[in-house]
Amino acid sequence: MKVILARDVPSLGKAGTLVEVKEGYARNYLLPRGLAVEATEGALRALREQQEAVKRRAERERARAHQLAQALGRASVVVRTRAGEAGRLFGSVTAEVIAQVLREQGFDLSRKQIELSEPIKAVGTYEVRVHLGHGEHATVRVRVEPE
Repeated sequence: MKVILARDVPSLGKAGTLVEVKEGYARNYLLPRGLAVEATEGALRALREQQEAVKRRAERERARAHQLAQALGRASVVVRTRAGEAGRLFGSVTAEVIAQVLREQGFDLSRKQIELSEPIKAVGTYEVRVHLGHGEHATVRVRVEPE
């Protein structure tokens, strides 16, 4: 009997997968527990439509990430903070500070998307990588200036 899995079933498949199982297993275990639905023509059509909708959504998100990467590539961030005479900062510039400046410029980013190996502790210009998802990355130029 062919069924469409409604949820992930160990050793059988992931949700949305069309699988062939024995009729007793389907009728006595999968169907009553809501783990699967019978693979009727209507259910198969609904599954195809759902998969197409997921693909379209992923494509839109990928395009949005690409556009955001291009916009971030043109952006520059200037952070003014207190610094000593030798250019050492009193404190540091963290991913949260960079994300906050980018949010002020209109980019919707979180600190977790900013790839900063360690906080910036000196005046200067730095290249910071931003992870946007869907395989897209952007490099933002961060200039740290003394107040």
